[in-house]
Amino acid sequence: MTLQGSFTHEEYCARLLAETAEFRRTVRGGDLSATVPTCPDWTLADLVRHVGGVHRWVATLVATRASENIDRADIPGAAGPEGEDAAALDAWLAAGVEQTVAALREAGPDTKVWSWTTAHHAGFWARRMVHETAVHRADAALTAGVPFDLPAPFAADCLEEWMQIVELPAVVARFAERGNKPFGPGRTLHIHATDTPPELNAEWVLDLTGDAPAHRRAHEKAAVALRGGLTDALLVLYRRLPADSDRVEVLGERAVLDQWLEWASFG
Repeated sequence: MTLQGSFTHEEYCARLLAETAEFRRTVRGGDLSATVPTCPDWTLADLVRHVGGVHRWVATLVATRASENIDRADIPGAAGPEGEDAAALDAWLAAGVEQTVAALREAGPDTKVWSWTTAHHAGFWARRMVHETAVHRADAALTAGVPFDLPAPFAADCLEEWMQIVELPAVVARFAERGNKPFGPGRTLHIHATDTPPELNAEWVLDLTGDAPAHRRAHEKAAVALRGGLTDALLVLYRRLPADSDRVEVLGERAVLDQWLEWASFG
């Protein structure tokens, strides 16, 4: 599994800066003490600290060419400024993403760097940080009560990466500890984005008929279909939008989708 993305390393770096700028704008319109509905153990300030801390963690991994994980607690500044001063948190977030992108650009996509996946190179982290930041921007938008959207090509790449990650043996093994495996004969899921041009090929089939998930880009009949806007379908898979939302349509065996979402939630 190469976890291959759709964009160049520089395009991911530029998008990471843009996503973080959008995240900061969203946070500035919110209440830092508000509970994040999709991450109920966090306030909006906690969400900011998480995003900024992950950025600095990745910057350190890439800049040091790490061959193993680095404890985030050992990274200077990763916890953020003391208190919940909005301006200080915003400045810390801005400085952190600049540090991350500088490290990624200096390394280039092929430099060896540890990751928790089978992709041990800096290019993995550029792509992963774009999507990590985008999904948490959705969390911030839900908290602030403002709309969230992601440019269709990046939303499709984010959904494709999600499919690639849930197929990784280590991830499957981690999910398997939860029990209630969603696999079995006839269990297939079709994700169909209804608001994208044909050339984006924004349709996926998730095949759960074996012992582990497998996916393909295809238009096929399945046990259950999830239809809707591309961003909304992505948010359902990341459990940021309920599958019974009127923004999406579920056709067929709803239990197959529900069991999969319960089993494979992450991010």
